[in-house]
Amino acid sequence: MNNMDIKFEKDKILILAAVCLAGIILPVSFSGGAVATPAIGRDLGGSPVALNWITNAFMLTFGVFQMASGALADEFGRKRIFTSGVALFAVISLALGFAPSILILDLLRAVQGLAGAATLAGGAALLAQEFEGPARTRAYSMLGTAFGIGLAFGPLSAGFLTETFGWRFIFVSTAVIAVLALLLGAPRMRESRDPQAAGLDWPGTIAFTGALSLFTFGVVQAPASGWTSVLVIALLVGAAVLLAAFIVIETRLARPMLDVSLFRYPRFVGVQILPIATSCCFVVLLVLLPLRFIGIEGHSEIGAGLLLLSLSTPMLAVPSLVATLTRWVSAGILSGVGLLIAAAGLALLSRVDIGSSGHAVVMPMLLIGIGAGMPWGLMDGLSVSVVPKERAGMAAGIFNTMRVASEGVAIAFVSAILVLLSQSTLQGMLPNADSATSARITITAERVAAGDLGRAAQLLPEISRAVLSQSYADAFRDLLYIMIAITIIAALAVFAFLGRTAVTTAITTTTESDAERQILPCVGKAPCVGKAN
Repeated sequence: MNNMDIKFEKDKILILAAVCLAGIILPVSFSGGAVATPAIGRDLGGSPVALNWITNAFMLTFGVFQMASGALADEFGRKRIFTSGVALFAVISLALGFAPSILILDLLRAVQGLAGAATLAGGAALLAQEFEGPARTRAYSMLGTAFGIGLAFGPLSAGFLTETFGWRFIFVSTAVIAVLALLLGAPRMRESRDPQAAGLDWPGTIAFTGALSLFTFGVVQAPASGWTSVLVIALLVGAAVLLAAFIVIETRLARPMLDVSLFRYPRFVGVQILPIATSCCFVVLLVLLPLRFIGIEGHSEIGAGLLLLSLSTPMLAVPSLVATLTRWVSAGILSGVGLLIAAAGLALLSRVDIGSSGHAVVMPMLLIGIGAGMPWGLMDGLSVSVVPKERAGMAAGIFNTMRVASEGVAIAFVSAILVLLSQSTLQGMLPNADSATSARITITAERVAAGDLGRAAQLLPEISRAVLSQSYADAFRDLLYIMIAITIIAALAVFAFLGRTAVTTAITTTTESDAERQILPCVGKAPCVGKAN
């Protein structure tokens, strides 16, 4: 190998390192914001709705702009979109470290999510350009591992930084890593475009963004304004109208951003259940449990991060292990079994009382992590194996968007339900409350659900802090029952739709270009099964 070849290989390694560094900070930004929320609330104040948007704003824009970022990368260049995304991510993360108010912080988080979408779309496309064959498989596997590392250790690192240096250092540290990724990758990356790119579907993008945004706004606002308020109803109706408009727009385009005809395949519909289920049984806990551990039970940020390791670390090993089992067992069966294991973990968690030893939650969370990890590594491969090979690229794009969007919606929805359950419990304690007291009960329920017992006790002095804590415990347990039901129903649906589906079907019957497109979407989470086979 001559010097030129050695330099070329070195450049490829550094490009991969740059994309993997960017891959680590995306899940860290999600989970880190959740761990830091109590500290941010103590520092900047803000209503429970405003505090919810610390996570929801990031997840909303990150999910909404997945498909649009991919189209822009094809149109304007993969390197340009990746470097622009990482640079914007670094600037916004640094600005978050100096945010003067909760409103500014929420707005910056929304822009950070948009930058994250551009980073993921551009980085994934760049790896497809730089690597071929088995090397490409290994590259995507490493990127999947990077995501797993960020997901597993994000809460712990966020807890350490918050407790040691303050919550602002979470965002400053991600800015530093983003700059390092930019310095490593940008000088060595080559530009590429899709010569057949048809441009961004602006009408579809606007309709889809509007629908998901209005729905999320409505769900987040519902606890404060009431589910039957004019504002909430208007937001939800507006979301439904825009969703209908989006479907109409996509059915009339020659090259749609989302081919709705794929939903005619029952097995494809079954695949879309998987990200919804894992969002409801796993992802939402990454947001809810830090609030419980820190705000309700009084754990330190580091202590909460350590506890969350039992929930997140299975994602480092379980997806790859389950991938090997698909040689003998259907991917659909393994996914359904995993959801049932997660449901069992939720059931055990519902039996853990508030204030119990931290070790009491380890086994339930470990079961949830193992169970959710089983479909987590199979979903990408299934999304393309259940449709004709010529539709694999579109199917993967739809699935990727469904996965990230469902996470954001699930977080907003579950948080709203927790407030509603807490409010119902408090109203049962004060059955004869007048209108003014009822209004205080609503605000108190929001504070309790956000883990802010101190302010909740000030708002409703008629009820002791201990009783408020118990009201949270009751509401959280009832919420877990709902999550258990959703997870079991999803598991049964997966058995029905995907029980006989093998994840390797499309991989073994497609051309090289088709297989490459199938591997590409696997970067969002853990390593994709298709790569291993």
